[in-house]
Amino acid sequence: MASFYWPVVMLLTLVNLAVRIETTSPRPGLERSPAGRRELLQARARSTDQRPNILFALADDWAYPHAGVYGDRVVKTPSFERVAREGVLFTNAYCAAPSCTPSRAAMLTGQAPHRLEEGGNLHGILPKKFAVYPDLLETAGYYVGYTRKGWGPGVLEGSGRTRNPAGPQFKSFEEFYQSAPKDKPFCFWFGSHDPHRPYDKGAGLKSGMKLEDAVVPPYWPDTPEIRSDILDYYYEVERFDRELGEMLKLLEAAGQLDNTLVVVSGDNGWPFPRAKANLYDGGTHNPLAIRWPKHVKDGRKVDDFVSLTDLAPTFLEAAGLKPLPAMTGQSLLGLMKGKKQGGRDMVFVERERHANVRKGDLSYPSRAVRTREFLYIRNLRPDRWPAGDPEMYKAVGPYGDVDNSPSKSFLLDHRDDPQIAKYFRLAFEKRPAEELYDLRKDPGQTNNVANEPAYASTKHKLRAALDRWMKNTGDPRAVKDDDPWDHYPYFGSPGPMPVSNR
Repeated sequence: MASFYWPVVMLLTLVNLAVRIETTSPRPGLERSPAGRRELLQARARSTDQRPNILFALADDWAYPHAGVYGDRVVKTPSFERVAREGVLFTNAYCAAPSCTPSRAAMLTGQAPHRLEEGGNLHGILPKKFAVYPDLLETAGYYVGYTRKGWGPGVLEGSGRTRNPAGPQFKSFEEFYQSAPKDKPFCFWFGSHDPHRPYDKGAGLKSGMKLEDAVVPPYWPDTPEIRSDILDYYYEVERFDRELGEMLKLLEAAGQLDNTLVVVSGDNGWPFPRAKANLYDGGTHNPLAIRWPKHVKDGRKVDDFVSLTDLAPTFLEAAGLKPLPAMTGQSLLGLMKGKKQGGRDMVFVERERHANVRKGDLSYPSRAVRTREFLYIRNLRPDRWPAGDPEMYKAVGPYGDVDNSPSKSFLLDHRDDPQIAKYFRLAFEKRPAEELYDLRKDPGQTNNVANEPAYASTKHKLRAALDRWMKNTGDPRAVKDDDPWDHYPYFGSPGPMPVSNR
């Protein structure tokens, strides 16, 4: 009996194994047809690893509140709104620095930019000694990659790295997904170039948007030129949203969307005067929505203050790993699940050298703290031009920390017009060592009340809070009045940046 039983058992086992292989492995050549690609994607969904996939969709220069879910009635962002509706919407998310390279470095490392040496500057390097979450997840078994703009702009030479800190590069998310092993979770960085300048001038109007629909903030004059420029920005925000929708659709068709932690945000503020490269809300306040239905209830809104440095520890915790002790960011998973976290009543932002636009390669170092009621800014070198020297030094153009644009050109060309002069001063003139804005009365942050006696106590408290944060996070400027960021190499191209060339 035994001599008959065991061969039968072995035969049945082999048949069962063959069936499992047939039902979980794609056939050769499936990717050659649309139906075959769908089957290939569905096969990859049958993974034994239950850790979540991670899709991080990052817009370039996308600022709050330019999404319909935040009340913007012009720009159409249905994909972002879906993520927010089926996940968690954050209303007070801030980048660590209003500049691409340090902001992205902070997201990748989970650390404040002032801790990252050269990584605190635009067009620098990110030394390898600062661990980044894609490398950590890859070591833990994740399949990682990015497309388009990862960390940067900057260079790898001299950093000790052999690839972009965001991971290996792919042509598209679809190419990445098709190459991903079916038995591994993935982590992907989608780095759009939208809505970064230059723009196709008039694209917003050509798409059907109306000049009268543009919302002009109080720190710019309300002119047709500026309204049209805003519509061109809206147009590129919408293009980013469409690509986000395509990735969501791909994951949904593959049966993987609900096991994917989807995070959508922007790296800094919008590329206009007194916005990007500034510590005002126009430079630091970003959209943020996160979707993870297997673990987080949908339709939630979080008003607590969060920093985009919180993303790295969030990704690690979602993958079952502990955030590194060096990380100054704090995982968002608790907030997403309705738990209270200490220290969420304020957020800190900073900047060092953006473009190389001051004679002597000088930075414009600033630190700030934002609460619900106030924004306090400390300008550590108030003798320098905040937007760059009035004459072009090395890059971009005059006042080169402001991207060249029709809006910038309008302010420069009309600076002597009494109706425009105050806006020119807000964007380009030197600023005092301390700025304080009462957001209840001045949400646009144009009236500095730092020297008004009625605000002395508030200024003292916020200055003390900023001092503590700088000291506790190891900010070199907390202990030494020095300018190390002025001396780090700048690898950006010399010469003017075009206003528009698309």
